[in-house]
Amino acid sequence: MDVRTISDRLSVGPQLTPSDMAEVARLGFRAVICNRPDGEGPDQPTFEEVAAAAADYGLEARYLPIVAGKVSDEDATAFDAALTGLPGPVLAYCRTGTRSTTLWALSQADRLDLPRILRTAKDAGYDMGGVVRRIANGGKTPTDAPDACFEVVIVGGGAAGIAVAASLRKRQPRAQIAIIDPAETHYYQPGWTMVGGGIFDAKDTVRTMGSLIPAGVRWIKAAVAAFEPDADAVIVDGCRVIRYEHLIVCPGLKLDWHAIDGLVETLGRNGVTSNYRYDLAPYTWELVRGLDRGRAIFTQPQMPIKCAGAPQKAMYLSADAWRRRGVLSDIDITFATAGPSLFGVKDYVPALMEYVDRYGATLDFHHDLIAVDGPARVATFQVKAPNAAPTTVELEFDMLHVCPPQTAPDFIRVSPLVDESGWIDVDQATLRHRTHENIWALGDVTNTPNAKTAAAARVQAPVVATNVSADMNGRAPTAQYSGYGSCPLTVERGKIVLAEFGYGGTLMPTFPKAIIDGTRPSRAAWLLKEKILPPMYWQGMLKGREWLVQPETIDAE
Repeated sequence: MDVRTISDRLSVGPQLTPSDMAEVARLGFRAVICNRPDGEGPDQPTFEEVAAAAADYGLEARYLPIVAGKVSDEDATAFDAALTGLPGPVLAYCRTGTRSTTLWALSQADRLDLPRILRTAKDAGYDMGGVVRRIANGGKTPTDAPDACFEVVIVGGGAAGIAVAASLRKRQPRAQIAIIDPAETHYYQPGWTMVGGGIFDAKDTVRTMGSLIPAGVRWIKAAVAAFEPDADAVIVDGCRVIRYEHLIVCPGLKLDWHAIDGLVETLGRNGVTSNYRYDLAPYTWELVRGLDRGRAIFTQPQMPIKCAGAPQKAMYLSADAWRRRGVLSDIDITFATAGPSLFGVKDYVPALMEYVDRYGATLDFHHDLIAVDGPARVATFQVKAPNAAPTTVELEFDMLHVCPPQTAPDFIRVSPLVDESGWIDVDQATLRHRTHENIWALGDVTNTPNAKTAAAARVQAPVVATNVSADMNGRAPTAQYSGYGSCPLTVERGKIVLAEFGYGGTLMPTFPKAIIDGTRPSRAAWLLKEKILPPMYWQGMLKGREWLVQPETIDAE
């Protein structure tokens, strides 16, 4: 645990976990302050989880979440009040400790001289240089004196961001390119379903971000606070200004765990789990192995979500494990989805229904999870059936696998780049912004009507790279995206229904039907998912090797 002293009353540090609370108490702290919003990272415990553990050791806990790069005067005042009101000494934390230190620095601006604030922060290992200008400008960030300038700035270092950087680097080897992302780790999220099914090891789905940034691309390890497209500027941590000639936006989705009442208090215990979080996918497999009888519920919220088939993949793999152990007949399986159907593309439904019947699962359509009582093992759903008044139903469970509601990140939703629904507004073919011609987007945050999958990003990356390269050379876009997405539906251990489709649900198989018939479960598709796709991701997609994804050209009129 990395604890850094700021004053006799305050220390700061990076993300704390529930298991850290014993050590926090042993070190003599009497309170903790969380300055990191829940849901920033897939491996991040919620504040409620930390607070519950803190209470066990007699520690008070306060939640003052700050979006990275958006520390306001009011935030600093609230932090100062908390620091004064809580029993001390106090340990404040965020992702790295920078936000907590920034809050302290701003709260002390009228009490301590600037050199002392900067020196204290520096001694603790934090550079407050960005806050100097923030204070000097009364909290306003000028855009006429950028901290850095690049030909291309990419927001997001996930699958889409690194892939498009690698693809663009191939086309423009001399271009000055930067990726902005605060995360130190990068996850192969498509593998978490397999972790929850006992097939993959969680540690094999994670690598350091630094090892994946393409050679020649600058990594700005910071969080984006705001966009100023009229000034061709991105504002990041510490109110630093990054100027660009071309901007590519692809930060991924926010998992809104708080949208379900009581969920965050019980995640990871009481039989409640989710393959949508790195640290919880192993717990899914633990629950599956330990369940011999009772009810298992698998939920799916309103679209859009990452990989529309992932919630039912968890159900199929769990049911298959119970079948193999001979306990399936003693387990009542329910798939509760807020949607009106099992899968959005009808061609794949017959094969999926065969497995629903095989496992004896109950399908509850129009069921949206709204609350969880973990200790009582009760899940509450709002039911909105067509032509009927909304009702609520309660279902008891022994195991509950939750897919949380998902939105664009907050800094995207409040930006001038989005449409009325909060998604980045792009042309669905070229992926160019409809208003700002030097801005492009791909991945999960766009308003394109395609499945939000890693496979979609794999196809989108060379499209955006081709079109940005053309724009850099003064030409019009030359590549178009067809809406391709893929969802390998793991219906049992060893077989997959390989759903591949584009805009409008058009089937877009990669392989001839004689090799893989995507509408039927196959062993070949399983081998693709288990053996081929992971190395294709790490060594192909993230390296700019555009295997099987050459961009379609725009038809000349």
